[in-house]
Amino acid sequence: MLANNINYMKVFVEYVWIGGNQELRCKTKVMDTLVKSISDLSDWNYDGSSTGQAVGRDSEVIIKPCALFKDPFRGGENKIVLCDTYLPDGTPHVTNHRVWAQSIFNQKLEEEPWFGLEQEYFFINPKTQLPLGFPTETGVEQGQFYCSIGAENAFGRQIAEKHLQACAYAGITISGINAEVAPGQWEFQIGPCVGIEEGDHLWMARYLLGRVAESYGASVNLEPKPVKGDWNGSGCHANYSTKNMREGSGDNTGLDFIDDAIDKLSHKHAEHMAVYGSGNEERMTGAHEKASFDAFSHGVANRGASIRRGNETVKNGKGYFEDRRPSSNCDPYLVTGIIFETTAL
Repeated sequence: MLANNINYMKVFVEYVWIGGNQELRCKTKVMDTLVKSISDLSDWNYDGSSTGQAVGRDSEVIIKPCALFKDPFRGGENKIVLCDTYLPDGTPHVTNHRVWAQSIFNQKLEEEPWFGLEQEYFFINPKTQLPLGFPTETGVEQGQFYCSIGAENAFGRQIAEKHLQACAYAGITISGINAEVAPGQWEFQIGPCVGIEEGDHLWMARYLLGRVAESYGASVNLEPKPVKGDWNGSGCHANYSTKNMREGSGDNTGLDFIDDAIDKLSHKHAEHMAVYGSGNEERMTGAHEKASFDAFSHGVANRGASIRRGNETVKNGKGYFEDRRPSSNCDPYLVTGIIFETTAL
C-alpha cells in the first residue's frame, strides 16, 4: 500500500524525444521529489544506435528537458517532458531542429509570431493496415465522412475524443478536433501559440495521440498519402501571423504586411517544399483541394491554393493567412521556423 506522506511518494516522469526518423520515443524516470519546472529535471541519455542517431561503438545521445506537461495517463503529480537531443560534447544532434527554430525566433522577438497548425491523420487497423471504417465496396463518396456523426460515418471518434481530453489535461493549447474527408481520417488543431511553443505542443499532441490510439489497439498514420487513388491525403496546414499582420503599423495595414509576406514566400517555394515533409508530392497534385507541388499560388478563401487568405482577414484589413503546403508528417519546428525566417527576417 502506498504511503500517504508525500515525502515518500514516487513521481514518474516520462521523457519524450524525437528519433532518427521523426518517430517519437519515450522512457520513464522514477523520482523521489516533486517536479514543478524544467529546472527540477536532469539530463538523461539513451541508446542512439537503436534509433538511427548513433553507431554502436559511440551510442550515447543526451536528452535535455525543454517543455513540461502534466501526465494525463498517470495523473497526480506525474509529468511528461519533451526533450531536445544532443551529442555528448553538447552539440545539438543533427535531427534536433528545435534549436535552429529557436535561434530564428530569437532574432526578432518583437514580431510575436502566432502559429496554429491543423494536424490531419488516419487511424489505422493494424490487422488490415487500412483506415478504420475503410469501405470494401467501390463508389463511396468522401464527403459523407467530413464532420460527420453516426457509426456508419465517424470511425475512431472515441479515440479522437480521448485524445482531446488528454491534450487539455496535459496543458497543450489544443483548439479543436473534427472528422475529416476520408473514412478514419481526423484532424486536431494546435494553437494559437507563440514561436517555439507551437512545435513543442504539436509534438507532444502527436505523442499523446499515439499513446491513446495504442490503448484502443489502433495505430496512427501521419503519411501525406497513405491511401492511394481518389482519396484525400493528410496535411498540416500552418496558420500564421505577426504583430504587424494583426495590428498594422504606421501607414501600412495588417493586410499590407500579409501581402508582403506572401510575396516573399512566392520566391522561396522550392526551399519551403524541401522541408515541408516527405512524400508531399503524392498529396499535392492539384486535386482534392490541394495546390500543385511545383507551382506557387495564393488566393482568397481558395483551398486549392498554396496560400489562403480568409474573407474575414481581407474584410478587416488585418489578421492571418494559411500556408496549406506542409504535409502531415512535417517537423513543425522546420515549418514554423522557415515561415518566420522567410517573412520576417
